[in-house]
Amino acid sequence: MEQRILGKTGRNVSIVGLGTWQLGADWGNVDPAQAQAILAASVEAGVTFFDTADVYGDGRSEQAIGKFLADQPGLGVTVATKMGRRMEQRPENYNLANFRQWVDRSRKNLGTDTLDLVQLHCPPTPVYSSNEVYDALDTLVSEGAIRNYGVSVERTDEALEAIRHEGTASVQIILNAFRLKPLDEVLPAAKAAGVGIIARVPLASGLLSGKYSKDTTFAENDHRNYNRKGEAFDVGETFSGVDYELGLKAVKEFEQLVPSGATTAQAAIAWIAAQDGVTTVIPGARNVEQARANAAAAAVSIGKEFDDGVRWIYDHYFREAIHPRW
Repeated sequence: MEQRILGKTGRNVSIVGLGTWQLGADWGNVDPAQAQAILAASVEAGVTFFDTADVYGDGRSEQAIGKFLADQPGLGVTVATKMGRRMEQRPENYNLANFRQWVDRSRKNLGTDTLDLVQLHCPPTPVYSSNEVYDALDTLVSEGAIRNYGVSVERTDEALEAIRHEGTASVQIILNAFRLKPLDEVLPAAKAAGVGIIARVPLASGLLSGKYSKDTTFAENDHRNYNRKGEAFDVGETFSGVDYELGLKAVKEFEQLVPSGATTAQAAIAWIAAQDGVTTVIPGARNVEQARANAAAAAVSIGKEFDDGVRWIYDHYFREAIHPRW
């Protein structure tokens, strides 16, 4: 699989990685053995980048990755984790003392002395402009607890602020066919600054898989059930913030663009990877088949007609409601 340098980390990562929120919680239950099989299938398919967070299953996702890498050392997989969502979301909680505690817990979960990449996990907006926060992160680098740091954001203005700071190695942001705003300023700014872009929620929580209908039901502990209106966290994380039924209509249009030989999901992932400035795309997988199919999206070719179609769908269905919000 094609590899790209992940911003200021200097590390080569696959253009399709693996998001591991599903291996922890909030998408229904995942059996530990199945989690290991998903990780193995991804690596076998060429994936060299795992994204996780300390809050995914309260550490279960990190622990699953840690076990996998301990059992199979030397795979060359870069692991990015995220921190900050296990505590009340107040700017003052983002300080060196808490960072040390959070990082130490993640190091234990992942079974490593030094974390490859730690990202602030969608903190309160003022955190992105706090010099004290970046100084604390620089301290963790100098102490050898982390190699690099980045941010995960909800909004484009937060991404642009983080990119301004010299130590920011990467920005993780929602980017998919139903969320195009990052193309306007964030991707060009990141490219100019040498900052990597990790594109998350690439399938709009599964909408862009083309497998859902108005009759689809989700488990009680699946965020696509309990966070439809942002009851638990930013609604932009669930179906990219789009209305579910409107999203189903747009998917029908999207399916008409999909090239022969590719699935709807693969086309959606490949379109993101084709955008100038994107380093890696991190779809999740609930089973081995999904993991393999997602990785295969790296070989799908996207042309101008497809790209034009995606932009038409966004303008027609979503721009008015989505563009101003994130």
